[in-house]
Amino acid sequence: MKKTTLLPLSALLFCALHLNAQPKLDTKPLALEGDIASHLVAGVDQFLLDELAASVAKRSAYWDRDFSSHEAYVKSVEPNRKRLAHILGLRDARTAIAGLSFNARTDAPALVGQTDRITIHAVSWPAFRDVTGTGLLLEPRGRDVVANVVAIPDSGQIPEQIAGLALGLTPELQYARRLAESGCRVVVPMLINREEKISRLSRREFLYRSAFELGRQLVGYEIQKTLAVVDWYKKSWPAKPVGVIGWGEGGLITQYAAAVDTRIDAACVSGYFDSRQNIWQEPIDRNVFGLLEQFGDAELASLIAPRPFIIDAARGPETTIPGGRGAPARVETPSLGSVKNELNRAKKLVGKLNPPARLQLVEGGQKPLAGQALGQFLKSLSSDASLGQAGENNIPHQQKKFDAAKRHAAQFHEIDRHTQWLLRESPFVRKQFYKPDTSSVEKFEASNEKYRTQFYDDVIGRFDRERLPLNARSRKIYDTEKWVGHEVVLDVFPNVIAYGILLLPRDLKADEKRPVVVCQHGLEGRPQDIIQGDHHAYHDFAAKLAERGFITFSPQNLYIFTDRFRTLQRKANPLKKTLFSVIIPQHQQIVDWLKTLPYVDEKRVAFYGLSYGGKTAMRVPPVVTDYCLSICSADFNEWVDKNASTRNPHSYVNSGEYEIFEWDLGSTFNYAEMAGLIAPRPFMVERGHYDGVASDETVGWEFAKVRYLYQGKLKLKDRCEIEWFDGPHTINGKGTYDFLHRHLNWPKR
Repeated sequence: MKKTTLLPLSALLFCALHLNAQPKLDTKPLALEGDIASHLVAGVDQFLLDELAASVAKRSAYWDRDFSSHEAYVKSVEPNRKRLAHILGLRDARTAIAGLSFNARTDAPALVGQTDRITIHAVSWPAFRDVTGTGLLLEPRGRDVVANVVAIPDSGQIPEQIAGLALGLTPELQYARRLAESGCRVVVPMLINREEKISRLSRREFLYRSAFELGRQLVGYEIQKTLAVVDWYKKSWPAKPVGVIGWGEGGLITQYAAAVDTRIDAACVSGYFDSRQNIWQEPIDRNVFGLLEQFGDAELASLIAPRPFIIDAARGPETTIPGGRGAPARVETPSLGSVKNELNRAKKLVGKLNPPARLQLVEGGQKPLAGQALGQFLKSLSSDASLGQAGENNIPHQQKKFDAAKRHAAQFHEIDRHTQWLLRESPFVRKQFYKPDTSSVEKFEASNEKYRTQFYDDVIGRFDRERLPLNARSRKIYDTEKWVGHEVVLDVFPNVIAYGILLLPRDLKADEKRPVVVCQHGLEGRPQDIIQGDHHAYHDFAAKLAERGFITFSPQNLYIFTDRFRTLQRKANPLKKTLFSVIIPQHQQIVDWLKTLPYVDEKRVAFYGLSYGGKTAMRVPPVVTDYCLSICSADFNEWVDKNASTRNPHSYVNSGEYEIFEWDLGSTFNYAEMAGLIAPRPFMVERGHYDGVASDETVGWEFAKVRYLYQGKLKLKDRCEIEWFDGPHTINGKGTYDFLHRHLNWPKR
C-alpha cells in the first residue's frame, strides 16, 4: 500500500539540504503490489495447509511399534497412548466408584421405563472430584448379562432417544435399547449439547474455552465420565467383556476412550471415523492441541488394535455453526471414500500384527448403528450373543415430570464449577512448575533456559525448519521533514513473509549506530496506523519515537481480517502450533535483518507493543532474546484468569476472540512467568486506569510477582517498571519513552 506525504516548501528545502545525510537502504526493490497484509495472511494460510498435509507422513517418527506379539505391540505404543491422554486433558483422578446411584424423588421414581425384556433407570455416578456422570441404566430382565456396554449418543440427542423412551429415533435405531434387549447391561451417559447460550456461544464451546486454558478438554471430561462407568464394570464384573459404542459426538468419545483405555474390549464408532486433516473446520470443542502431530483417526485405530474396532460408515449428525460470536464450524457425514482411505491407512499401520488386527468396516448408509454394525459389535463382545429384533413402539416414560433441560443444566454447572476450581488452584500449580534458581543473575539465566525451551516447544509451538535467506526488498513510502519511511518485506518460510515499515531519522549518519524500537500494533491494525493519522490508541508512537532519534520498525502482525486470521489458529493448533509459531520466526527474521544495517546497534533493539501488540510483547521477547527490553502496553494482566474465568467481567470466555485461548497456560506460563523469561532484560508495563482489558487490581496482582522477581530476588532495582496513568486503552508515551531513553542509552530531544 503506497503512501506519499506532500511536504511544504520549507520541509522540501530541509530534505534537500540533508539528502546526503540519509544512509542508503541496500536491498532489492520491492515490487509486491496490492494489500501486503492480505498477501501475508494468505501466505501463512497456505503454509499451514501445507503443514497439515505433510503431518500425515511425519507421524511415523513418533511411533516405534513392536509386532513380535500382541502383548509386545500394546506395550510399544504405550508412550503414544499416554501422550494422547495428556493432550485430551485426562489429568483429574477419577473418583473410586462403588456403584451407580438411582436418581429418584418422592414424585419421580428412578425406574423410568420397562418392558418384559428390559428395565430402565435414571442414574448418576461419580466421575472426578465433584463432577458426576448422569444418564440411564438399561438391564435385561430374566436372562444372564452377556456384556457390559457404554452407549454414547450424539451431543444433539438425549439418552432417552437411544433408549426408546423419547421421540426422535425409530426403534431400529435405538441402539442402547436393542443391546439391552439382546442381553447387555447398558449405561447411556448424557453429553453437553451445542445449543446456544445467551452469549451466542454454543454450550460446548463455552465449556471448552476455559478448560483448554487450564490443560483440560470438554471431550476429556466426557471421556472421564465414560471411563468411570468402565471402572464400575471392571470392579463389579471383572470377567464380563466391556464395549463402548457411539454415534456422532458419541463416536468421538468412544474412539478416544477406547484408544486411551485398554480395558475396553471392543469399540464401535458410527458417523464419525474419518480423516482429521480438516479438524480445524469442525466445532472448536473438538480442537486438541497437537493431535495431528502424532494422531489421525488411523493412528487412534492403531491404539485400539488388536482389540475389535467396528467402523460404521453411516450418516452422521450434520450442522453448521455460523461465525459471529463463536468459532464458525460445520459437522458433516464423512464420505465413504474418505472413511475407506483412513481405514486402509490404519490397516497398513497395524498390518504386521499376527493374528491380524480386527478392524471392520460396515457401510451403514442412512441407518447408523442399525442391524449389521450393531450385530458385529455384539458378536465382538460375546460370540454366543445374537442381536434381537427391534421393537415396534417406544417405551412409555414413567417419569411424567422428567425435565431433560434441568438435568443438562446441572451437568453444565458441574463442569464449569470444576474448571473454575482448577483456575483457583492454578497459581499454586504454576508456582511448583516455574522454579528458576534466583540465587544470582547468572544462575537465574542458566536455569531459565529449560523453561524458555519448554515455553517455545510446548506452549507456543516451534516449527522444525530453517528460516529462508532474508531476501530483503524495500521501497520508500514516506518522506517527511524528520524521517524517511521504507516498506520492507523479508522471506521467512515457504509462502511466509515478514512485512513492516522502517523509519529512519533524517539526521541519521552512515557512520553512527543507533538503537531501534520495534513498534507493534494491536488487533486488526497495520504498521501505517502507528505512524500517521493519530489513531486514538496509538498516537503515532512509531513516528514520535523516530522524531526522538530512534530508528523504528513497525511489523505487520497476523491478527488482521477477523476469521481469516482466527482460522489460522484453528489450523495451527492440531499441529501443536499457534499464531506465535509463525510470528516468532517473523520477528527473528526482522531482528536479524535490522542487525545487518550498518547504522543499527545490534545490542540496542527494543520491543514496544500495545494491546495484541502487548500480547506479542509477552510472547516474542522470551524467545527472540535479541530484543534487549520489552514494553507491554494495554495488555498486561492476570492472563489465565482473563481467559478462563466465567465470572470475571473482562474475561474472553464470552467474547468473539475464539483464537485467544492457549493450551495449558494455567499450569505453565501466566504473564508473570512470561516476564520471568524476559528477565533479566528490562521490562515495563504501561497501564491506563480505564483500560477495559482488565481491572487495576488484577494488573497489580500479576505485576507484583514480576517486580518481586526483578527487585526482591534478583536485586535488579532499575529494570522493572509500571506506569499507571489516568487514561484508557492507549499509548501514553511518557514513562515508557523515558524507559526507552534510559535503557537504550539515547539522549532525549
